[in-house]
Amino acid sequence: MRGIIGRKLGMTQVFNENGVVVPVTVIQAGPVYVTQIKTVEKDGYNALQVAFEDKKEQRVSKPLKGHFEKAGVSTKGQIVEFRVDSVEGYELGQEIKLDLLAEGEKVDATAISKGKGFQGVIKRHGQSRGPETHGSRYHRRPGSMGACSSPSRVFKGKNLAGHMGHVKVTIQNLDVVKVDAEKNIILVKGAVPGPKKGLVTITKAVKAVK
Repeated sequence: MRGIIGRKLGMTQVFNENGVVVPVTVIQAGPVYVTQIKTVEKDGYNALQVAFEDKKEQRVSKPLKGHFEKAGVSTKGQIVEFRVDSVEGYELGQEIKLDLLAEGEKVDATAISKGKGFQGVIKRHGQSRGPETHGSRYHRRPGSMGACSSPSRVFKGKNLAGHMGHVKVTIQNLDVVKVDAEKNIILVKGAVPGPKKGLVTITKAVKAVK
């Protein structure tokens, strides 16, 4: 399998072998449990569905409860699917730990970014503000809306104010600084999207660069 699910615990810093400070994101990843095995013959593609984090039984719907019982695992709160080349060697209820990742490996981190609410064009798109003096009343507005009589409309795609953040974001080619398989902790160099305690999906890099 090429990935695992975890929770972002926060950021800190560590020193490498040369004594250089490295900023890292601490993620508690796994263990996850196989809840469904999809095959080309039955589903059209090979994939493993895995579940993460225990959840109270009374907080899980009846269909999901039956799904977990069929897999032979306790009720979980998060379910994610990973495509695989082959499903051989995997079975329902199997526990998958963090040892599938190694130090120095490149990974991609996917999470929901922090929500910023409704924001104007300066914060949302980085536009410049208008004059602040000489009677100007045009400070943080979006700028020209186009010609008057022609085309008599605003073109699609114009950068305007609106909802900002709370979208799925993937940061590619992050270095794995340290893996603690016993404590299910992974240290990834740099920042990872989302707030503390946010759900993060760690996968092996699809565009790995040396």
